[in-house]
Amino acid sequence: MEHKSHSLGIELGSTRIKAVAIGEDFSPVAAGEHTWASRYENGIWTYPLGEVWTGLRAALAPLASLEIASLGISGMMHGYLAFDKDWNLLTPFRTWQNTTTARAAGELTAFLGFNIPQRWSIAHLYQAVLNKEEHVPNIAHITTLAGYVHYRLTGVNAVGIGEASGMFPIDSESGTYRAEMLEKLEALLAPRGYPWKLRELLPQVLRAGTPAGTLTEAGSALLGGALSSGIPLCPPEGDAGTGMVATNAVAPRTGNVSAGTSIFSMVVLEKPLKHIHEEIDLVTTPTGQPVAMVHCNNCTNDTNAWAGVLGETARLFGASPDTGELFTRLYEKSLEGDPDCGGVLVYNNLSGEGVTHLDEGRPLVLRGVDCRFTLANFFRAQLYSTMATLKIGMDILKSEQVAIDSLTGHGGLFKTPVVGQRYLAAACNAPVTCMETAGEGGPYGMALLARYLLHKSKPLERFLAEEVFQEAKKSTIPPVEEDVAGFRAYIKRYQAGLAVERSAIRHI
Repeated sequence: MEHKSHSLGIELGSTRIKAVAIGEDFSPVAAGEHTWASRYENGIWTYPLGEVWTGLRAALAPLASLEIASLGISGMMHGYLAFDKDWNLLTPFRTWQNTTTARAAGELTAFLGFNIPQRWSIAHLYQAVLNKEEHVPNIAHITTLAGYVHYRLTGVNAVGIGEASGMFPIDSESGTYRAEMLEKLEALLAPRGYPWKLRELLPQVLRAGTPAGTLTEAGSALLGGALSSGIPLCPPEGDAGTGMVATNAVAPRTGNVSAGTSIFSMVVLEKPLKHIHEEIDLVTTPTGQPVAMVHCNNCTNDTNAWAGVLGETARLFGASPDTGELFTRLYEKSLEGDPDCGGVLVYNNLSGEGVTHLDEGRPLVLRGVDCRFTLANFFRAQLYSTMATLKIGMDILKSEQVAIDSLTGHGGLFKTPVVGQRYLAAACNAPVTCMETAGEGGPYGMALLARYLLHKSKPLERFLAEEVFQEAKKSTIPPVEEDVAGFRAYIKRYQAGLAVERSAIRHI
């Protein structure tokens, strides 16, 4: 069956709400976006939900002339959106950036015998319970950002299985939440006398390719009429799942790294890990395959800030570099730096970081008196810092003897050819592949999942390998021995210097 019209993927990311439409050949044909930013209010990282709708209308405006045959919603994973029975928001959206749930995450991990990271929805809910927050008795629904938008557009309260796996542990066989853990946690909560059971609060779980409702007239109105009612939607997915799809990394022994505001790797497992690791999340692909995830809150924000300062410096001398050219020149200049950054250390922690056990962040540049402090070394250290915590987590996976046949990079860090790819290969000591669509990232992956809803004649793994990516243009960079040794030396100093970062958090 041929489909003459387009499939649309929308992703509500950390810095952009982006829409990407693809055609029959699965190539992007049009895109639109809206820039937004999280706010730190009353000790919580949040976004106002009203901006979701103004942002979506702005992102969809350039695509208004396209005929859309299927649609999918994605968003930044995890976090906490709690609603009453009438879907009124009970407390401001708590995003994945928050590191305020350490007690809940620790207690749940010990109680369930399963790693529950701080940013997971269940950790946020349980922390609210421990805090005895006023809104807790009134909760009727908890969901994610993608789940909320999907519900408002379709009236269907469901999420994709990959997205659900960032809310509560998933049973890959049954395709839903782990029943024995639900029962155990419900028994723990029962004496508190809440008028709800945990399973009643969570959205329905759907695998990729399952119909998940259609755009209603009310949903179309929320989008300002940019899309007509009646368009079928696939299950909403998190940015981790869309990244796996966008890089053809949904089969066992494949992996991908998504690098933008945050950075995370997803490695599809052949067998379970032997041990529980606080630094490793166990989630799933959009079809429910088990995945080891290393998630790091901080990636390019600090680098972007420094690029802005360097661009401002250039303007003092009458130069007006284009933003894209500025980043390209700085990235390429970093290649002239020493493999170990000449002794320069950068900590890019704007927020807390689970992998390095930091509840807050303080961006720092550290150097010894004998360091080689050049622009090339400084910016190379900036780029190393974007993937330093990722390396710490990936080294744990190596200790578990997790096999990776291919590692694919996507997201803004890889827009400049070669540079980010080469440094990631050094950090992971593995070949790194980028495709032409690397800069499109998650919205493109979401568009492919929307297309799969129309094409579901074979498993997702085969659909991607045989139909979407068979002719894809890609480049692979193997690790350079000098870079691997240099990154290893950098990370050794980085881990030693974490004591300085912790002191800065206490005193500044």
